[in-house]
Amino acid sequence: MLTFPNCKINLGLHVVGKRADGFHELETVFYPLPLKDGLEVVTASGATTFTTSGLPIPGHAADNLILKAYQLLQKDFPQLPAVQVHLHKHIPMGAGLGGGSSNAAFMLQILNKKYRLQLNDATLIAYAAQLGSDCPFFIRNQPVYATGRGEIMEDFALRLDGYAFLLIYPGIHVNTGWAFSQLQPQIPAYSLKAVLQQPVQHWKSTLTNDFEIPVTKAHPGLAAIKATLYQHGALYATMSGSGSAIVGIFEKNTLPDIKWEKEYQVFKIN
Repeated sequence: MLTFPNCKINLGLHVVGKRADGFHELETVFYPLPLKDGLEVVTASGATTFTTSGLPIPGHAADNLILKAYQLLQKDFPQLPAVQVHLHKHIPMGAGLGGGSSNAAFMLQILNKKYRLQLNDATLIAYAAQLGSDCPFFIRNQPVYATGRGEIMEDFALRLDGYAFLLIYPGIHVNTGWAFSQLQPQIPAYSLKAVLQQPVQHWKSTLTNDFEIPVTKAHPGLAAIKATLYQHGALYATMSGSGSAIVGIFEKNTLPDIKWEKEYQVFKIN
């Protein structure tokens, strides 16, 4: 069985509190975009295997969230057979685009469908929350207003079909733990929901990502990427998640061909 895990961007991201369990309370809107990996799962005759192609994936295969998702379900469903898993990696890692979380969530879904586990979305979300804060979103995979660690979600009526997106990944891996350590949680001065109900052109002056100031201070080139997107007509530009991908939103069919001084990964979504 073959599926195509997609990425997400954050539209507004606020760290509003610190929890007793060591995690942070967040407020954000997750928005899915069709930049995708490829994930294939077939029943194996021997042991479970995991192979990859495309972008190189650092670390040990045994630590990959895809295998952790398989192991999580196998604990409760020991009848799950061994599987051969292949991931073609296209979404950059450590970019704030949720690629690893998406892979894990789609793995839960593909196992549920392929082996008829009959798990509903609420149960899949509960499993996904054990794998990572962004994972539950990819079970819903539609615009949501998210709080808690990101796992408390409500549908959010936001349609950006009439716009185009330019994603720039400069190859900078931002450590999420470090990024959180740079912030002092606080309640934002405005309503995120209210801002996102305004036209995209109005977001520039109000819609913020709390991580952007410390991350761009450590990596000034990110601010230059964002400024360049605005110079070339972006209606709104922001860093996604804790970085380092920068996304620009443009009017449909107006994506510019920017000559970047460095070799960035550039993804156009019309």
